[in-house]
Amino acid sequence: MSSRPEIANSIQTGTFTTNYHDLGQGDPIVFLHGSGPGVSAWANWNKLFPIMKDHFRLVAPDMAGFGFSERVPDAVYNMNNWVQQVIDLFDALKIDKANLVGNSFGGALALSMAIKYPERINKLVLMGSMGVSFPLTYGLDQAWGYEPSEANMEELLEIFTYNHSFVTKDLVKTRYESSIQPGFQESFSSMFPAPRQKGVENMAGNKAYIRNIPHETLIIHGREDRVIPLENSFELLQLIDNAQLHVFGHCGHWTQIEKTAEFADLLLRFFKR
Repeated sequence: MSSRPEIANSIQTGTFTTNYHDLGQGDPIVFLHGSGPGVSAWANWNKLFPIMKDHFRLVAPDMAGFGFSERVPDAVYNMNNWVQQVIDLFDALKIDKANLVGNSFGGALALSMAIKYPERINKLVLMGSMGVSFPLTYGLDQAWGYEPSEANMEELLEIFTYNHSFVTKDLVKTRYESSIQPGFQESFSSMFPAPRQKGVENMAGNKAYIRNIPHETLIIHGREDRVIPLENSFELLQLIDNAQLHVFGHCGHWTQIEKTAEFADLLLRFFKR
């Protein structure tokens, strides 16, 4: 067993292995992380695990090109391939149907899953979600254009949070060191090249398809989010028929980190209802 908490279980998904966390029991919730440098499922979601694992089965994969899933030479990183990875993971773990929680990039992925494989999804949670078109923000441009250094990582984490006390020296060091693991920056920098507005459009779904999403959907956003605009969530609320929106004040892009207990409480009530 690895001494790194980010490295958990490994399973074959298509042509490569996926690193994933799998804990608790009951109805499955699959957590899809965001696209920041040095991100992993563990970095994104670990604060929720102890609060929620007694209520549901929690599955959190590292998406291809991120974290500790296998990086294959000449891999193509796009939405179709990420969707296929999640479906391959469902099949490998014999998950017929799951609740989905998507953060930012993971929100766009969750929307794509709901459009392409509606029968595999139960309920949907979108947090600070991409998935519709918007003008590239300074925060997202900095995240996708990240060049590894502790100073750049510190600036980025301060963009991600409203309350900068969460940006400890330890967190900066940990996330910086994650971003320079062998192969990490190479795959990350290849995903969202300039002009980065194109990356936003590649994450945006067809509105007609989003309008047809039948799933009960909880949309969550931090009011002070400087990475993904709050307006995204208002637009998703208008598009998705069976949707509700919860906005946290005094909160940036990292709702699950800045408002952990409240975020977990919202999820538990939503999925149990």
